[in-house]
Amino acid sequence: MNPSSLWNFADRPMTRRGVLQLGSAGALGLGLSGLLRARDGQPGALSAIAPTADACILIFLNGGPSHLDMWDPKPEAPAEIRGEFKTIATSLPGVRFGDKIPRMAAWMDRMTVVRSMNHGVNNSHAAAVYCGLTGHDRGELGGGAKPTDQPSIGSVMAKCRPPKGPVMGYVSMPYITAEGAGGPPQPGFFGGLIGRALDPLFILRDPNNPQFAMPELGPPPELDADRLAGRQLLSRTSPIPADISAFRTKAFDLLTSPASQRAFRLDLEPETVREAYGRNIYGQSTLLARRLIEAGTRVACISWAPDANATWDTHGGNFAKLKDSLLPQLDAAVPTLLDDLKQRGMLDRTLVAVFGEFGRTPKINANAGRDHWNFCYSLALAGGGIRGGYVHGASDKIGSRPSSNPLLPADIISTIYHCLGIHHDMELQDRQDRPFFLCPWGNPVRELLA
Repeated sequence: MNPSSLWNFADRPMTRRGVLQLGSAGALGLGLSGLLRARDGQPGALSAIAPTADACILIFLNGGPSHLDMWDPKPEAPAEIRGEFKTIATSLPGVRFGDKIPRMAAWMDRMTVVRSMNHGVNNSHAAAVYCGLTGHDRGELGGGAKPTDQPSIGSVMAKCRPPKGPVMGYVSMPYITAEGAGGPPQPGFFGGLIGRALDPLFILRDPNNPQFAMPELGPPPELDADRLAGRQLLSRTSPIPADISAFRTKAFDLLTSPASQRAFRLDLEPETVREAYGRNIYGQSTLLARRLIEAGTRVACISWAPDANATWDTHGGNFAKLKDSLLPQLDAAVPTLLDDLKQRGMLDRTLVAVFGEFGRTPKINANAGRDHWNFCYSLALAGGGIRGGYVHGASDKIGSRPSSNPLLPADIISTIYHCLGIHHDMELQDRQDRPFFLCPWGNPVRELLA
């Protein structure tokens, strides 16, 4: 089996070694029905909140992006704080961004930027990632994903608002981000308390590869429509429990679903569109996220790093990394996604969130880098009921602490849930039918809503 294929945690301990990989297309007929049966928990009670978004694309800048060099520059600060970049005017009068994200600056009048994010969680990636994605603090220095973790946004949506058609409710790509090279998977992306059946479908192939395809989600070439229909009839007449039969039927539906098959056909996109998103693994993953949402997936997550130290964790060479690769890629992918969603009439019902687990230190270190900084950072939101042309909060003169309207990760997660029509403090049951609350520590931030 190809380790760069498609992974699921449904039947193994939650370790990298224990990840279950779906096999070849020839074995998928049985494996897919088992996967669907395992992951299809009973939907929770739908919230009485009227959703303003039916889907969410989460672009998670894993490692911690520098707020001072992106959304909250400090041009009047000393050079050791200000850094190497200039600033640029945005489409919202009086608001400036770092000059390496001009296309995102042109979107400022249609999105919200929060400049007063902070949390008291320690500065290890795993603990901060978990807090950023769930709103909860595990109270430890790090460590991999655990079955006792709070569920991810995608897992909750797959349970409470499953897709209407035969598509996967929650997909994550292009990596299962590790806590350091060779380390365990980071927490915050999984089903946790509500079960591994609600983990995401992980797409671990590079969608920028000319040979990108997902044969696991289609019947093998030798299985034509007549033979597939024969197997489906046989499965319906076999003496098996009703629930297994239902999941097997669902598997056949997915195998023959045009929407599922087409979602992964990036070759159907015009080359101009693919170039606009960026011809790299992250740009094409963002394009794939749009295609999945268009097919009916509820949450598509892009985790922008193979491991926590690989991309946005700019302890050394911060400005070179941002200028040469990270910011050009981000400034291609995000505005193109927003433009694309708007042109397709999808932006009003799709919430796009761009953030990491913390920011970077105001003071530049001896290696021309910035270190972890959880005391103040920024993020961006757009679409799906989010207010346009709004900056929430502010940081002090050096971007060290919020100076007004501070927000916690739980507030952002609660706001996202609110837009998706889910009560942030709703009661759910874990795998042993024990009650727990989703995200009671925060509150939807009304100022961020349209």
